[in-house]
Amino acid sequence: MLAVGRITKLFGAEGEVNVNLYADFPDNFDWEEQPLFTHVDSLVVPLFCESFSRRGASNATVRFADIDTAKRAELIMGGEVFVQEAQSDDEDEFTFDDLIGFSARIGRRRGEITDFYDNDANPLFEITLGGESYLVPAVEAFIAGIDFEQRIIKFVLPDGLLEL
Repeated sequence: MLAVGRITKLFGAEGEVNVNLYADFPDNFDWEEQPLFTHVDSLVVPLFCESFSRRGASNATVRFADIDTAKRAELIMGGEVFVQEAQSDDEDEFTFDDLIGFSARIGRRRGEITDFYDNDANPLFEITLGGESYLVPAVEAFIAGIDFEQRIIKFVLPDGLLEL
């Protein structure tokens, strides 16, 4: 997370606040889609903007959803605001979500990766083979190769993992 400003004072009686924007505040910030984040009681809390109006180069007046009174705004007063840092545009980077829609090759069988379930303990690909869906652990040891141009992934799975 990148610190991009500090909530400095109330603006009106309905929970709007002034935010001092740091030089790192992104010019392309989409306040209707992207939340700002702050710390409340040591927890990172997303703040969704209902309105965001720049006041010069280094200030903005902001109304956050669910903060509709001065008393609620005082809970975040003085806090820094953060944005999620942009993902790298490095062409060599990908996520497992990017592999949805790729053809899957398991031995002589051909199918398609139809979904990816991101779970820290056990991430899974959903692979459809012959009209049946199978869940396969998304681990490097089971991936023999990925051809990004042809959109094909070759898997090497232990015997008995799929009942084909």
